[in-house]
Amino acid sequence: MIRAVIRRIAFRTGRLHSLYIRLCNPAGDEYASYLRARRTFHAQGESCYIMPSTTFTDPTYVEIGNNVQMATCTVFGHDGSIAMLNRAYGKILDSVGPVRLKDNVFIGHNAIIMPNVTIGPNAIVAAGTLVTRDVPEGKIVCGVPARVIGSVETLVALREQQTRELPWIDLLNIRGISGYDPALEPELQARRIAHFFADSVEKPRT
Repeated sequence: MIRAVIRRIAFRTGRLHSLYIRLCNPAGDEYASYLRARRTFHAQGESCYIMPSTTFTDPTYVEIGNNVQMATCTVFGHDGSIAMLNRAYGKILDSVGPVRLKDNVFIGHNAIIMPNVTIGPNAIVAAGTLVTRDVPEGKIVCGVPARVIGSVETLVALREQQTRELPWIDLLNIRGISGYDPALEPELQARRIAHFFADSVEKPRT
């Protein structure tokens, strides 16, 4: 009951944000809905997944399309050294820029997105990648700094072939495109563990 009240207040007013994160522990789809309800970004599409641990230094400079999924990563909208440079050199400098995440983009864990970057559509940023320039449509990037390592279409074809051969493909077909069904998860996990550790021999207890 308390969690429901806190969630409702957070969605409607933006207050109790830290309490909402700590007590309600929202999944990425719920948190993306919260950010959309609060109009956090310049624009945000539908069906997004954003982990609460994701950092946006300047969310008003961020534009997010449909079906954008973000693990714990950081999105910068400014150059943090400017204040120091202004004071040290007696200058009046500024360096800010937008980040545009087009439709169907995935940003991996610990990736860093710098200002003045457009990613996608239909693109993947691998975990730990530093993105300093645009990511072309349909490409996968990886590394520091990011470089193109393949195409999303090739990855989809590979994963489709691999998935057809999985011992739990029947459960995936039942689960469908949504990707999650709590009723199927225990059996799905059990089958995966049995497959992964089929050669393991449990040591006798002493």
